[in-house]
Amino acid sequence: NEQLAKFKSLRDHALRATVIPMLFPARGGPAALAPALDVVCKAADEAIAAGAKVLILSDRGGDAEHAPIPSLLAVAGLHHHLVREKKRTQVGLIVETGDAREVHHFALLIGYGAGAINPYLALDSLTQVQADGFIDEAIPAEELHPHYLKAIKKGVVKVMSKMGISTIHSYRGAQIFEAIGLNKELIDKYFTHTATRIQGIGIEE
Repeated sequence: NEQLAKFKSLRDHALRATVIPMLFPARGGPAALAPALDVVCKAADEAIAAGAKVLILSDRGGDAEHAPIPSLLAVAGLHHHLVREKKRTQVGLIVETGDAREVHHFALLIGYGAGAINPYLALDSLTQVQADGFIDEAIPAEELHPHYLKAIKKGVVKVMSKMGISTIHSYRGAQIFEAIGLNKELIDKYFTHTATRIQGIGIEE
């Protein structure tokens, strides 16, 4: 959280950052998700035109009126939008999300273009998880975050190594995954070129 706060404060700097909300109006229901993703892409285009070098996609601020856009959908959709617009190399993507918890979540986000991830909800939940008895009480509270982040990093490296990839630079945006249960229309727009052999649900589902 502290490191990301420093990025957010970079206004007049070579690494100028812009925060883009990953939220959509809850009252709009499923039909509001696709237009919200278009708003995210438009906001990114405007930020790049204004000189932004780092885009921070954040789902903080969710409430009864604002539902979070699934972070993988937002990251992959924006990544491919910027590729199509020939702007992807102009910016880095950072994700501030509450839905990244397990190793595979992180592997997917990086594989679809994220340069850094702040799993703020997972980090904020560790003390409660320990209090509920799922983490050894002997581990000091100040060591919970470092232990969690180390485990996630080691897990991502293990996923990469199984694919024969040795660097994050080679893995980022490589999208070496196959989708199971997503239809072609959803894949073509937001997860372009990802294999989806059995089809399935669309964006509203």
